[in-house]
Amino acid sequence: MVRVKPFAAVRPPKELVREVAARPYDVLNSEEAKAEASEKSLLHITKPEIDFDPIIDEHSQAAYDKAVENFKDWQKRGWLVQDDKPYYYIYAQTMDGRTQYGLVVCAHTDDYAEGKIKKHELTRKEKEDDRMIHVNIQDANIEPVFFSYPDNDAINDIVRKYTAREPEYDFTAEDGFGHHFWVIDAQADIDRITEIFKDIPAFYVADGHHRTAAAARVGAERKASNPDHRGDEEYNWFMAVAFPESHLKIIDYNRVVKDLNGLSPEQFLEKLAEDFTVTEKGTEPYRPGHLHNFSMYLDGKWYSLEAKAGRYDDSDPIGVLDVTVLSDLVLDRILGIKDLRTDKRIDFVGGIRGLGELSRRVDSGEMAVAFALYPVSMKQLVDIADSGNIMPPKTTWFEPKLRSGLAIHKLK
Repeated sequence: MVRVKPFAAVRPPKELVREVAARPYDVLNSEEAKAEASEKSLLHITKPEIDFDPIIDEHSQAAYDKAVENFKDWQKRGWLVQDDKPYYYIYAQTMDGRTQYGLVVCAHTDDYAEGKIKKHELTRKEKEDDRMIHVNIQDANIEPVFFSYPDNDAINDIVRKYTAREPEYDFTAEDGFGHHFWVIDAQADIDRITEIFKDIPAFYVADGHHRTAAAARVGAERKASNPDHRGDEEYNWFMAVAFPESHLKIIDYNRVVKDLNGLSPEQFLEKLAEDFTVTEKGTEPYRPGHLHNFSMYLDGKWYSLEAKAGRYDDSDPIGVLDVTVLSDLVLDRILGIKDLRTDKRIDFVGGIRGLGELSRRVDSGEMAVAFALYPVSMKQLVDIADSGNIMPPKTTWFEPKLRSGLAIHKLK
């Protein structure tokens, strides 16, 4: 059973929200963030290296100091204002005519340590350390993590009650995605949500594994260093937006490779035919139609790759994943790519960029071959997390991304 609590969010006034709200820190490089950031954008807090000319190292002390300065300044100027009491909030996103409704809550760091907040990816210590620095210097969770939870009718009823009202925030970002936000202000509803989650068996990390791990480590370290620790301190909690599983859709996460490991295109196709039924599809983009069907772009043409029976294990929750099938039969066996995390010959492209991005990177000469995969399902993600297994790197891509700046959680 998971623990949640309301919190007094630091957030922008209604008339400033579109200017303050920003894409998350990890989907933009520094140059893109500098070009995108308006005067009031939260990017000045999440990517403070952009305030220097030229841009400085994002991990430098000067950048960290600037982040703290900007967070204080945004509050002083009234661009960020703290609510007068703890609330829960509803954050909804609309993409391609589909809207998903999430609850903005504080989750408990001990639930992560105890395995009630379940992960499906490995984290890297250096990235956790970086996120820990940001939490510690700001005494705040500036950006939320992205959770899912099993659908619950009682929570859905409360959400419907509030979303029937005029939203507190309602805007469409430059990418065309809609963002909508409500405040759950009735104490009876706040108390009811807290009670309902005591019967929710687990949260699942959809996006933000490093931020989740960092928040849990901050809580554990502060607990260990506080001789008067009581358990009700704000550092025991961190901010998350939690969506019902049925609301979420995972899109494809694709691969591009720099070379064919010394093979000609003809030799590469011959080797692929040992494990796949290879069908040329011409110059028009081809999208995989089902599990174990892959799309490949090579030498100006699209191909369908259908994995042959017996080349994968449908009884293995990891082995059945198409990222595993592709890694084992193509990336490792033929192309010699052993470690997806460290090999510089491979790159990853979120499906939101479309199949055209794959052909563009191959046609430019930057890459030699591209692969598009059939998306992982939420059921596969949950089954793997429940079994304690870990997905291969770069398996899931959730869209739309949460906008940062709609709510911030202070640790004091």
